[in-house]
Amino acid sequence: MTAAAGSYGTGPGVITPDGCAVDFYALMPAFGEPAIVHEAIGPGASILELGCGAGRVTHPLIALGHPVVAVDESAEMLAHVRGAETVCTRIQGLCLGRRFGAVLLASHLINTDAGTRSTFLAACRDHVADDGCVIVQQHSPQWFSAAAETEDIREGIIYRMRDVSRPAPNLLSATVEYVADDRCWTQTFTTTRLDDDELAAALGAADLRLDRYLTEDRSWFRAVPADAPES
Repeated sequence: MTAAAGSYGTGPGVITPDGCAVDFYALMPAFGEPAIVHEAIGPGASILELGCGAGRVTHPLIALGHPVVAVDESAEMLAHVRGAETVCTRIQGLCLGRRFGAVLLASHLINTDAGTRSTFLAACRDHVADDGCVIVQQHSPQWFSAAAETEDIREGIIYRMRDVSRPAPNLLSATVEYVADDRCWTQTFTTTRLDDDELAAALGAADLRLDRYLTEDRSWFRAVPADAPES
């Protein structure tokens, strides 16, 4: 992951600069993300995964037949990744000198401040093949309107979102609490809303364009180089 302004975390074990708890992310399973990516990019496509964390999406993508280069700024996160080439660095300024069939920017990393978002999307464009695609996960505008305190249990892990506030019209701040057995972690974050026009402008500035949304709630989308043929 890559640090965002105002993000921090608490709990046992190593906490990364963006507030992610390494021990928790090593426990957390994928929740359908690999299938979304696999369907959008096609069998066997090479993937550059930006902000891979402990590999919860990486490992299923490898099992689906994709060669993956996994990038994260946390060496502790990357220590959990198996079967992928790993690169320990920030996304900003990434320059591998290679291009991939797909670049994956998940974990709502696009919902950051404008300057950081610009560098993230530039890294995507620099590393995607001319006939490739960029797969992005975002907080949809509808989520920003509806987000409230919640509690959910998935595979024995309790997920709570609390202290939800909107400090500015396009910002949402909250704390997410994770409880597994007798361990508890929190991550406090601020995320930025992107409407359709802002998203199109951000993609355009990076020489990308929206190809299509991949989920009904528009939280996942596929972008392609701006000069790619219309699909």
